[in-house]
Amino acid sequence: MNSPACIPGSEVFLERPIASLRNARFGLLMNQASVDRQCQPACDRFEQTFPNQLQAIFSPQHGLWCEEQANMIESNHQVHPWLDIPVHSLYSETRQPTSDMLESIDTLVIDLQDVGTRVYTFAWTMVNCLQACARQGISAVILDRPNPLGGQTLEGPALQTEFRSFVGLLDIPMRHGLTLAEIAKLAVRELHIDVELHIVRCEGWQRSDLFTATRLPWLMPSPNMPSFDTSVVYPGQVLLEGTNLSEGRGTTLPFQIVGAPWIQPQRLADRLNEFSFPGLHLVPIYFRPTFDKYANQRCGGVLLRIDRPEQVRSYEFTVRLLTMVRQEWPDSFAWLPPPYEYEMVKPPIDILSGSEALRTLVDSQLHASNQQDLQLDHLIHIDATAQWQAWADVLLY
Repeated sequence: MNSPACIPGSEVFLERPIASLRNARFGLLMNQASVDRQCQPACDRFEQTFPNQLQAIFSPQHGLWCEEQANMIESNHQVHPWLDIPVHSLYSETRQPTSDMLESIDTLVIDLQDVGTRVYTFAWTMVNCLQACARQGISAVILDRPNPLGGQTLEGPALQTEFRSFVGLLDIPMRHGLTLAEIAKLAVRELHIDVELHIVRCEGWQRSDLFTATRLPWLMPSPNMPSFDTSVVYPGQVLLEGTNLSEGRGTTLPFQIVGAPWIQPQRLADRLNEFSFPGLHLVPIYFRPTFDKYANQRCGGVLLRIDRPEQVRSYEFTVRLLTMVRQEWPDSFAWLPPPYEYEMVKPPIDILSGSEALRTLVDSQLHASNQQDLQLDHLIHIDATAQWQAWADVLLY
């Protein structure tokens, strides 16, 4: 069998530790997806390589074991069951390490598997940690991992600064094409974080590689991210969290299923098929969520079958979907009110999409026109060349 094409930064660091950190007292930000190529957890590997130097574990949203659901369902602080060290939840009464949490460590190591979408909160937990390390005067290490969506394609407009929140602290597109270490470098630059930052790159990854090319194991980084296919549609389908459409939570295919009790599946599929969505095949279905929106109710909708993941542009799909549903079922479709991810005032769709533009444009689409189609195209497409040029000093691959 061929060896995996990609070696995650965690393995690189453990095999060739940074000399100045060999005797450090470590804290480790991780969850159950933070594994090596043999699926061994990062915390276990650290304990083997640096006996008794791992002082604390920090967990992001959904908890260390990815047990908790989304949107302000917090996880508890605990003690690791076999390492017998504290696990500090950074999705609890605090989303940033406190000085007490950092008191026993010299450096905070961050090893998280991101999914390549701006609103996934792991990147912002990382940024919060960098700010806390700067205040505490301790160093931070990012053990980089591949962006599962590759590092070449951007989708959706950049976040507008006034809509920053815990689902976006930097003005980047929805599908951003960056690795966590690259986001860390961008955050240090844009937010002026004065932290001693060490970056350990993953080896063997190219920006053209999707996750399937890495040959790394996929362990779900959150309860509703069960597979790589989920991550492919997530940059667009996560927008459904700001609406009364089910995004498929409570089914076995979250984000690949969308619908509601008042949707007629074939009617929706026919309208969507007026457009071409490369890499996707739309299947009219009925489904019954077991929890979340419309629990135990029969819903009509569509299944997004992924044929060619490299071709999928899910942000465009979901914007078209929202437009069609708004036109076909105007009395049933609705935007959800706050709170959402600790934002208490702005509508969830606005902090998800990064501005008011999507909501106002979809609401204006009740009677479509050529001018509105041009506005939609402007919203969907980004000047990728200018964006990559602006990021030239943070790119690692």
